[in-house]
Amino acid sequence: MHTPIENRNTHQQDITEQFPMKQIIDSEGNLVDDTYRNEINIEDCRKFYRQMLCMRTFDQKAINLQRQGRIGTYPGFNGQEAAQVGSALALREDDWMFPTYRDHAASITFGGSYAIISTWKGRVEGNRPPEGRNIVPPSVPIATQLPLATGAAMASRYRESSQAVIAYFGDGATSEGDFHEGMNFASVFKAPAVFFNQNNRYAISVPVWKQMNSETIAQKAVAYGMPGVRVDGNDVFAVHHETMKALERARNGEGPTLIEAVTWRYGAHTTADDPTKYRDNETENRKNLLNDPLSRLEAFMKSEGYWDAQWAEDIEKDIKSEIDEAVKEMESMPEPDVNDIYDHMFESPTWPIEEQKKAYMEYLKGGSEK
Repeated sequence: MHTPIENRNTHQQDITEQFPMKQIIDSEGNLVDDTYRNEINIEDCRKFYRQMLCMRTFDQKAINLQRQGRIGTYPGFNGQEAAQVGSALALREDDWMFPTYRDHAASITFGGSYAIISTWKGRVEGNRPPEGRNIVPPSVPIATQLPLATGAAMASRYRESSQAVIAYFGDGATSEGDFHEGMNFASVFKAPAVFFNQNNRYAISVPVWKQMNSETIAQKAVAYGMPGVRVDGNDVFAVHHETMKALERARNGEGPTLIEAVTWRYGAHTTADDPTKYRDNETENRKNLLNDPLSRLEAFMKSEGYWDAQWAEDIEKDIKSEIDEAVKEMESMPEPDVNDIYDHMFESPTWPIEEQKKAYMEYLKGGSEK
């Protein structure tokens, strides 16, 4: 007779077998399955590598800007580049993206602007996508974007459009009611949506094993009758491949897919956070550096003869120049207008918003706060 612990271990093994980690290249850059060899070429490798390096450079620059007091609190994504770049490059130009506050790499890769950094300086321009790109402003409340993404996907289906929707969220979001509501509606109405979870294993300071009893996030798809896929989130090829499959399924009227991309966040939850308070940051980062998305792609490119040291040096210079120019543009913007906090909430201001605005303006002038 099995003990409860033995039963649980057996159950965990069953789940991980049912939802295996999809992988194309391993942490050392070796091709895991030779059947993918013909799908990988030097052009794609260089495109993936350049974009991931660009996004990492952007992220590091933003953190430096915050430390220098040039922008406000900032949420880094260092370590999650493959998950965001690989998935965003799978999208079609007319698709919809619903990002979180940590998904700048996905937004920029999808055609968004570097102006997104101005968001963290209080400028509304950071939330405004370029013409023709369907990128919803980053969601800061956890999981609230998921029912909205489902609604956009349902609208696409009703219009008989071939547009698909991707919604990003973290592991902590799966403990929110909005996650379940969004998944349920999408499943019932066969909405053409891809729910893309980046499991970086910490919901701020709470490790994933403390905030859910499920062995994986992918298995949560079972309750809603949709496919659940678990992918190595640091393998840009696997992420891209599985996202393409999910998007194709959505366009064919087969409904939504839940993708769990298992990855790691090297830095703090935000620049206002200290991860050393809740995890052994040095040890964990050292361990996860062996699984770094950029390092493994570089190793693969070298093994395939795709790597060119001069090309790598040239793109580093180009990227630095691009980002320096973006920072210069951001710092040339006027100071944020406090009216923007209130004037863009609704098409016509409601009386509570008007009262809040009036009270705050009096406060700023030195009057009494009401």
